[in-house]
Amino acid sequence: MDRAYEDNATRALSIEQGFNPVVPPKKSRLEPWEYDEELYKRRNEVERFFRRIKGFRRVFTRYEKLDVMYLAFLTFAMIVDALK
Repeated sequence: MDRAYEDNATRALSIEQGFNPVVPPKKSRLEPWEYDEELYKRRNEVERFFRRIKGFRRVFTRYEKLDVMYLAFLTFAMIVDALK
């Protein structure tokens, strides 16, 4: 989630489903809520990781028909990314 989805209904739904939303409230909100700023910063690391992994065409288009083969290539892509 990001600030575009920070309304009360979406936040309540995510809490109801057992998630811990780490979305900062909009600056114009009258009653802002508390959020974990450090965890929100780490969210960016995850988004950048997925962008790098999608650079592997096989991961992005999912050529593999078997889940085990897709997972194997995904693991390979993560190893290559870690070695860079």
